[in-house]
Amino acid sequence: MALRVSDVPKPEPVEPRSGPRRKPGPPTARAAVTAAVSARLAPVIEGAAPYVRRLRPKYPRPGRTGWRRWMPSWRQWLGAVLTLFAATASLLGVAYATTEIPDNLNTYATQQDNVYFWEDGTPMARTGWVRRQEMPLKDIPEQVRWAVLAAENESFYSDPGISASGITRALWRTVGEGDTQGGSTITQQYVKNVYLSQDRSVSRKLTEAMMAIKLDQKMSKDQILEGYLNTSWFGRGTYGIQRAAQAYYGKEVSELNPSEAAFLASLLKGAGLFDPSLSANNHARAVERWTWILDRMVKIGKLSAEQRAKYTEFPEPLKQSRVYDTGHQSDYLVELATQYAKKSAHISDQEFDLGGYQIYTTFDRKRENALTAAVTRARKDARKDDPDKARTAHYGAASVADDGRILAVYGGPDHRKQGFNESNATTVPAGSAFLPFVYAAGLEHGVRKERGTTATTPVGPDSVYNGDDDVPVTTPEGPYWDRSGKKVTAHNDDGKSWGQIPLHKALASSVNAPFMQLGLDTGLDKVRLTAQAAGLLSSSMGPQVPELSLGSSTPSAIRMASAYATFSAQGTHTEPYSVRRITRNGSGVALSTPKPRRAVRTEVADQVTDALTESFRTQHPGAAPDSAKVAAKGGTSQKDTAAWYVGTHRSVSTAVVTYRMDLSKSLEPLPLKGLAGSPATSVPYGIWSKAMSPLS
Repeated sequence: MALRVSDVPKPEPVEPRSGPRRKPGPPTARAAVTAAVSARLAPVIEGAAPYVRRLRPKYPRPGRTGWRRWMPSWRQWLGAVLTLFAATASLLGVAYATTEIPDNLNTYATQQDNVYFWEDGTPMARTGWVRRQEMPLKDIPEQVRWAVLAAENESFYSDPGISASGITRALWRTVGEGDTQGGSTITQQYVKNVYLSQDRSVSRKLTEAMMAIKLDQKMSKDQILEGYLNTSWFGRGTYGIQRAAQAYYGKEVSELNPSEAAFLASLLKGAGLFDPSLSANNHARAVERWTWILDRMVKIGKLSAEQRAKYTEFPEPLKQSRVYDTGHQSDYLVELATQYAKKSAHISDQEFDLGGYQIYTTFDRKRENALTAAVTRARKDARKDDPDKARTAHYGAASVADDGRILAVYGGPDHRKQGFNESNATTVPAGSAFLPFVYAAGLEHGVRKERGTTATTPVGPDSVYNGDDDVPVTTPEGPYWDRSGKKVTAHNDDGKSWGQIPLHKALASSVNAPFMQLGLDTGLDKVRLTAQAAGLLSSSMGPQVPELSLGSSTPSAIRMASAYATFSAQGTHTEPYSVRRITRNGSGVALSTPKPRRAVRTEVADQVTDALTESFRTQHPGAAPDSAKVAAKGGTSQKDTAAWYVGTHRSVSTAVVTYRMDLSKSLEPLPLKGLAGSPATSVPYGIWSKAMSPLS
C-alpha cells in the first residue's frame, strides 16, 4: 500500500516563547575581526570556485589508458594546490585575527628572588622561589647579547618574529618525532617563556607563531631581547642571564667576556646537556658548542678575528653554583633586614614577594662569624658541664656601631626550629646592666630632695649616696611603701654593704642601693625617658616603680647594645638599622635612614663612659693593655633569671645575655643556677671578649 503525503502526521504547532525576544548583543572584537578577515577572503574563494569545478576530476579519465586513466592532470594538480593555499591562508588569517596577547605574564616571568649582601658588598643570602634578577638591556654588554643572538637567532633584528623554515621544521619534528626543540626565533621563545605553557603540541606551536608576529609589531626588538634574556632558563636553578653569570662564574653579567658569554649562550640549547660539571659528555658538548658560537660571532661580524684568537681555552665555569641560600644564622639576619627594608622603604608584602630587590645590609661578616663562634663554644661547654641546664639555655647577642649600624647578631641555634630571634627578644630583665641609664638621668636632670618644690639640685660623679644593703628608699614625702604596706628597700647583688659611696664608684662597682634611691630622687619618669632617649623601647620598660631603677625592664640585646653606644657616641643616639641601601633591578629604592639625635648632654655621656671604663678595669684587671678604651659592665637580675655583659670598644657596642627557658612548657624565665658561670657574668663576658677582641 502506497504511503500518501496526507498520511504523514503533521507536527504539533510550537507555542511562541513568551516575553520579549533577546536582542542580539554587539559583536565582540574577536568576532568582528574574524568577520572582516572572512569577508576579505570570500572573493578569492568565490573567484576560484569556477576553476575548481572545471578542474574537478573525472575518473577514469577519457582518452587515457592504463594507470594514466587514474592520475590527475596538471590542471587538477594546480587546482588542488590553489584550493589548499586558499584554505591555508583563510585558516592562518582567522588564527592571526583570533589570537590575542594576554595582559598578564606567567608567574615565573615576573617573580624574582631577593638577594641580600654583606656590608662589604659580597652576597650573603637569597630568598624566593625563583632565582632571577631582571637586568636592563643597557647593562648587558653588547658582545654578551650577540653571543646569544649568534647561537639562537642571528637574523633577530630583521625577521618578522617568526621563521617559516624553522616553524616547518619544528612542526615536522612535533608530528613526526615528538621533538619540539629548535625552529623558534627569539621572539617565539620569549612568547613561550612569558605567555604560554611548555606543552608540546601543534596547536601551541601555531599559537606561539601568531603571538610572536603580533608581539613583533607591538614591542621593539630591544624590548623583546631584554625580556628574553631575563626570562630564559640557564640551569642550576637560575632564570635570566644575570643569575646565570653569578651561578656559573660568580660575577655580574656586566663583567662577562665574550668567551664566557658564548658558554652561557650554549646553555639555552638545554642546560642539562651543556653544563660541563654534570658529566664528561656534557663537557665535550659544551666545548663544541662554545667553539661554534665564537666562530659564528666572527662570521656575522660581531667579533673580530683578533679577539677570537684570544679565546682558545674553554672558560671553565665554577664546579658548584654560588647560590646563597639562607642558613641557620643568616636566617636571623635576613629576617631583621627584611623587616627593616619593608618598613623603611614602604614596600608592601605583595611587592616584596614578587622579588627583584637587592638588599645591602649593615652586617659585618667577620664580626658575625666571631660572635657566632663565641656563642657556639659557650653552648658546647654548657652541654659538657650540665646537659640538663644546657637543654633550656638561651643566648642572645648583638653588636651595634655608634652610628646605628647593626653589625652582627646571634639569634639562636636554628631559626627554623626556634622561630624567634634571641637578639631581638624582650624576654628577660636587664638587671644591674640598667644602672648606667639611672646614672645618666640623675646627671642630666638633677634631683629633687625637698617636699613641695619642683626645684632640682645638680648631682655629679662625686655625689655621695648610701650603699648599704637593705636600706629603705625614700621620697621627699617620706618612706616609699609598696601595695602590701611594706617599706621598699634596696638590695645589692652580693648582699654587701658599702656605706656612703660616690655615684661614680657605685656604678663602677655595680652597687644597686644608691641607684634605687637616685631613681626616686631624679623621678622615675625621667629615668624612663632617659633610657628611651638612649635607645630602649618604651614597650620594654615595665611598671614605673622603684624596681625600674634596678633593671625590671626587659630590653633586647640589640637595644642594649644600641643604648650603650649612645654613651660612646658622646650622647647622640641613632636608631639601630640593618639595611643601608636597596635597589630593584639596578635602580635605587628610596630608603629612610635614621638620623642621629641628642639623647643626653656630651658631658653626661662622658661621665657615664668614664664610670663604665673604671668598671671594666675593676672587674677585669688582667685584660689587654687596650682595655683603657673599653667601657663595659656586667649585670644580673635580682631573681637570678638573666646575666648580661654589655660594653663598647672603638665605637662598637656588644650586648650578650644568657638565660634559661623551657619553651615546651612556658615562656617564663627559669633561675640560671650557675649556667652563666661564676661570677655570674663570666660566661656572657667570655662571649663578649671573644667577639670583640680580635676585631676591634
